[in-house]
Amino acid sequence: MLSVMEFLNQLVNQINGLVWGPPMLVLILGTGFFLMVLLKLMPLRRIGTGFAMIWRGRHRGDTATGEISPFEALMTCLAATVGTGNIAGVATAIALGGPGALFWMWCTALVGMATKYCEVVLAVHFREKDDRGEHAGGPMYAIKNGLGRKWLWLGVAFAIFGGFAGFGIGNMVQVNSMAQALESSFSIPLWVTGVVTMILIGLVILGGIKRIGAVAASLVPFMCVAYVLAGLVVLVVNAERIPEALDLIFTHAFTPIAATGGFAGAAVMAAIRFGVARGIFSNEAGLGSAGIAQAAGTTSNAVQSGLIGMMGTFIDTIIICSITGLAIVCSGVWSSGASGAALSAAAFEVSMPGIGGAILTLSLVVFAFTTILGWSYYGEKCWEFLLGTKSTVPYRIVWVAVIPFGAISQLDFAWLLADTLNGLMALPNLISLILLSPLVVKLTRDYFQKND
Repeated sequence: MLSVMEFLNQLVNQINGLVWGPPMLVLILGTGFFLMVLLKLMPLRRIGTGFAMIWRGRHRGDTATGEISPFEALMTCLAATVGTGNIAGVATAIALGGPGALFWMWCTALVGMATKYCEVVLAVHFREKDDRGEHAGGPMYAIKNGLGRKWLWLGVAFAIFGGFAGFGIGNMVQVNSMAQALESSFSIPLWVTGVVTMILIGLVILGGIKRIGAVAASLVPFMCVAYVLAGLVVLVVNAERIPEALDLIFTHAFTPIAATGGFAGAAVMAAIRFGVARGIFSNEAGLGSAGIAQAAGTTSNAVQSGLIGMMGTFIDTIIICSITGLAIVCSGVWSSGASGAALSAAAFEVSMPGIGGAILTLSLVVFAFTTILGWSYYGEKCWEFLLGTKSTVPYRIVWVAVIPFGAISQLDFAWLLADTLNGLMALPNLISLILLSPLVVKLTRDYFQKND
């Protein structure tokens, strides 16, 4: 007889296989490709415009409404997305799918820019004010206000999946990664990491989105630039191997790779599957989460928010994940048999002996910390949609309280359940994106006719 826990584990495993199986990956990539074609490649053509708007978005416009600046809104999104996926997720994709997985991660990001753009445009266009006068938006509001009452159940489903997924993917899993990394590198007890993280997160999130936005705007640019510079040092050290690494990445995106060293070999399907899945896990394009934070940003036009929002996917995957992936392949450790954060740490340590592993560990800690901040707001807005603003304070208390438990627990089942719920968030979001895509095209066309 199976125990209840074993039964639940098997059941969630099977659901997870369906949720993150080929049909879902095709649906997410296909939706992104469909939206990119519909927008006539606008997200790719307007990358320069996006960066310019990020710079201008440091200040609130005189006629704009919202709680935080567009720059703070983007940094809150990046706080949530730039996390363990950029370090451990990229390494796992390469360990299981070979260097070719990085190519498919890039493809996911490029079409994901169109998905992220549409998510943010709809979230801001259909946002509401809650009874405290603060803006609230995201896929659940786009579904409710864009598709009408008969589709409300779909918005409720998204909010339920997001509300529960956050506690795993955006909280306990993140602090667990921090605690494990600090214990192995600096012998810091797990419980100490849990308690300190709980106090620091509590001080920030109890101040609401304004404090989260301010902390994210201070911390996220610094952590991203510092990590990219450290990664560039690894690439400079291994500069002569970069052409060979690029050849491996592009060749094995389309041809199987044989076993070598500790690497077991991988078919092309493995490169596609793990590259796409880890890419989505890292940049969250298709999950709908970014629109929740962007809806709090000051803006006078939803398209402007969309142009800023889509750059989160570019920064997360095309820049930060590429640094990790190229570092792993160039340093030669990709075939060692290691996986996850240990593989990324090996790449940095080989290239910067004595300090590389410590730099990687500290990067992982800061990335995970900011993810807990960003996801706290995503979950808060999901529960607010379901239960109203009276849920805010109890939610924040519970969010802070579970952090120490995440640091000291074995989280295999929590990770599996949260990963499954995270994937389920995509379904309501993708349906609404497809159904509301004509509106996005109209808003986009109108905006550029006025401003070009």
